[in-house]
Amino acid sequence: MDRTDTRDQTASPLRQLAEAQVQGSGASGREPLAQGPPKEMRAVLQELQVHQVELEMQNEELRRAQVDLDALRARYFDLYDLAPVGYCTLSAQGSIEEANLTAATLLGVVRNELVGQPLSRFIVPEDQDIYYHHRRRLLATDEAQACTVRMWQVSTDPIWVRLEAVMARDRDQAPLVCRVVLSDISALKRGEEEQQRLQDQLFQARKMESVGRLAGGVAHDFNNMLSIILGYVKMVQERLDPGSSLFSDLEEVHKAAERSAALTRQLLTFARKQIVSPEVLDLNTAMAGMLSMLERLIGENIKFVWAATPDLWPVRIDPSQVDQILVNLCLNARDAIAGVGTVSVAARNAVISPADCVRQPHFAQGDYVSLAVSDTGCGMDHEMLANLFEPFFTTKKTGKGTGLGLATIYGIVKQNDGFIDVASEPGRGSTFTVYLPRHRCQEESAHWENLAMPVAGGHETILLVEDESAILDLAANLLRRQGYTVLAAATPGEALGLADTCARPIDLLLTDVIMPEMNGLDLARRLLDRQPGLRQLYMSGYTADVIGSYGVQDGGLNFIAKPFTMKNLARKVRAVLEQ
Repeated sequence: MDRTDTRDQTASPLRQLAEAQVQGSGASGREPLAQGPPKEMRAVLQELQVHQVELEMQNEELRRAQVDLDALRARYFDLYDLAPVGYCTLSAQGSIEEANLTAATLLGVVRNELVGQPLSRFIVPEDQDIYYHHRRRLLATDEAQACTVRMWQVSTDPIWVRLEAVMARDRDQAPLVCRVVLSDISALKRGEEEQQRLQDQLFQARKMESVGRLAGGVAHDFNNMLSIILGYVKMVQERLDPGSSLFSDLEEVHKAAERSAALTRQLLTFARKQIVSPEVLDLNTAMAGMLSMLERLIGENIKFVWAATPDLWPVRIDPSQVDQILVNLCLNARDAIAGVGTVSVAARNAVISPADCVRQPHFAQGDYVSLAVSDTGCGMDHEMLANLFEPFFTTKKTGKGTGLGLATIYGIVKQNDGFIDVASEPGRGSTFTVYLPRHRCQEESAHWENLAMPVAGGHETILLVEDESAILDLAANLLRRQGYTVLAAATPGEALGLADTCARPIDLLLTDVIMPEMNGLDLARRLLDRQPGLRQLYMSGYTADVIGSYGVQDGGLNFIAKPFTMKNLARKVRAVLEQ
C-alpha cells in the first residue's frame, strides 16, 4: 500500500495548507527527471517538506506569541514597579523576597538593598511591637491584617506607612507567602495632626472663655472691695509710727490685698479680658528699673545676670504686663534651681524669617524684640512642656503655686500679638523666650521715669462720680489731701446738679463707667455740652470686654482700672490734668 494513503484523513488545516504548498511546488511545469527517485522516496521527501512548512509556520506563531508575552510582561512590570503603593513579598521569617520600585523609593533605598532584609529593620523602634503583633495575628488567623507604623526613610524624618498584609500562594501546592502593601499616609497624618492642633486651640479658647466669664463675674465687686482695703490701709498707716506693731500688721494686710489683686489680674489676663493701657517702651529701660526688685525675689544663692542690647527696638505694651512677664518667669526660674545656680535675662532684636516659621510653626514672620529668661535648674520633659501653659497646671508642691503664672504670660503675649518659645531638657535647665512685635513709631514714653518721681498735688476742681459709697469717700479724701477741690456725687444725676451749681469751672471729671441712670461716657457728653474742654478720667472694675462695649478703650480715652492704689490714682489724675 502506498504510504500516502495511510495519512490521517482529518489532518489539521495547517497541515492541509502545507500540503497544498508542497503540491503546488511540484506542479510548477517542470518535467520530472527521467531517472528520478523511486516513488516511495518521493513520498518521503514530500512528507518532509510538509513538516518543514509546518515548523516554519509554528515558529512564526511562537515568535508572535513571544512578542505579545514580552509586551504583557513589560506592561505588568510597569504596573507593578510604578504602582502608587509599595509591594513586598515576605518569607515566613519576615525577610523581603521581592519588592517593587515604589517600595524602594518609599524607603529611600535601592531595590537590591531591600531584598534579603527583614521588613522590621525599616520600622522605628517605638512601633516594632505594633508590627510584630500585626504579623502574629496574620499568621495565626490567615486573614488580611492592616496596621499603621512609622518607617525610616534615608536622610529624612520617619514617614507614616499603612501596612496591609495577606497570606497567598504563587501557584497550587506552593508554600504560603506574605504579600504586603505599603501606603505612604504621611500627608494624611499631617492633616490629622493639624486638625488635632486646631481642636486643641479651640478647646484652649473655650477654657479661656470659661475662666474669663468666671473671673469677670466677680471681678467688679472684688476689685471695688480691694480698692477700699488698699486705700484705707494706706490712709491709716500714714497716721501711725512706721516702727509700731500696728503699722507692721497693716502692712501684712496691704500685702495680702495686693496679692489678691494680682490673682484677679492673672485670671483676667489669662482670659485676655484684662484692661490694658499700652505704651511705647524700651525694654532696656524697663529692666533697669526692675533689677533690684528681681534680685531680691531671686535670692542671694542664685546669680542674676542681665544682658542689655544697645539700640534695642521699641515695643508697645502695658508696662504692668512687662512686670508680670518678668516676675513670673524669674520666679519660675528661681524655683527650678535647687541650691545654687544662675538666672539670666536678655533682651535682643530678632528678625523671624519664613524659614524660621517652617521650623517652628508657632512663629510669625516679622521684626520682634525677644526677652529671654534662662536658668540652670532641673529642666522639663516633653509631658511637662506639652501642658506648660494650661491654666492651673503646676509642677510645684501644693500651696507653692497657683498654676496661673505661665498661663498669664501666654495670655499677655497673645494679647500683644507676640508668641513665646520654650527650650528645656531634664537636668539641663530651661529658656523661655518671649517675642514682642517691634513698634515702628518714634513715640516716647516716660512711664519708668515717672514712677520714680514723687506724686504731685494741685488746686484744681475735680467732679468725682462713683456709685460705690466706700470708694467715693476714699477717693474724695485722698484727692482733698492732695490739695484738690472735690465735688463728690453718688449718681450721674447728682453730678449734673453739682456741675450746674458749682461757681467755678470744673477741671476734671473722674467717673465710674457703669452706673445707674447713665454710664460715664454719656455723663461726660452732657457735661461737655455745658463746659467744652473738660478733661475726663474713667475708672472701672469690670473686664475689658464689658468696658470695651462702652467705647472706653477707643479713641485714646484716659482710664484707670480697679483695684488701684491711692498713689497710682493721684499720679494718673495729675497726668491727665497736665495733658
